[in-house]
Amino acid sequence: MQLRRSQPINRFVLKPILFLILAQAAIDLGIGLILNDLGPDPHERLLHVSGEWALISLMVTLSVTPLMQWLRWPLLNNLRRMCGLFVAFYASVHLWVYVQFVLDFDWAMIFDELIERPYITIGFLAWLMLLPLAMTSNNYSMRRLGRRWKKLHRLTYVIAILGVWHFTWQVKLDLTEPYIYITILTLLLLWRMRKRIKNSVLGLLGPSVKNN
Repeated sequence: MQLRRSQPINRFVLKPILFLILAQAAIDLGIGLILNDLGPDPHERLLHVSGEWALISLMVTLSVTPLMQWLRWPLLNNLRRMCGLFVAFYASVHLWVYVQFVLDFDWAMIFDELIERPYITIGFLAWLMLLPLAMTSNNYSMRRLGRRWKKLHRLTYVIAILGVWHFTWQVKLDLTEPYIYITILTLLLLWRMRKRIKNSVLGLLGPSVKNN
């Protein structure tokens, strides 16, 4: 009898662990708000941490499939939806803090920001694209949309590009953190396009190489 290959951690353990890791920033911010312990500029802290964790959650989401295939660990696929919802959550908190506390829900100022600051426009576009992905991250939508569901959720890569661009554009001094995100995203995009790149290279080298 062939023994089934055992998994080191089952999904009932891995999913709660990852949930707690991704939720840690929100928990810390919530405790900080309750205790009034977010530093001299709590709104800036909320804005920075929520934006940072939106990007972290996004990188984790895009890493699920490569890790699943590399480790041959199918249960990782069960984590993708949860990670994606964390992206939407942190991005929405980020937007809410900016509109509520920085712009004081002044619609004239909001409009001016969107027009005059391109990085704000890019970030807002990324958030708008996130909405349909978050709303269709359920089994009913997957069945209802069929093949269109996968096409829709490929927007995740566009959102990632816009999100990293939004972050990089507003950093004035130390670009270390933006470069880290750019590197990670570039590697993930190259992995995504690896088959196309391989076929293009083989096409340039000629049919003799393909046959070898």
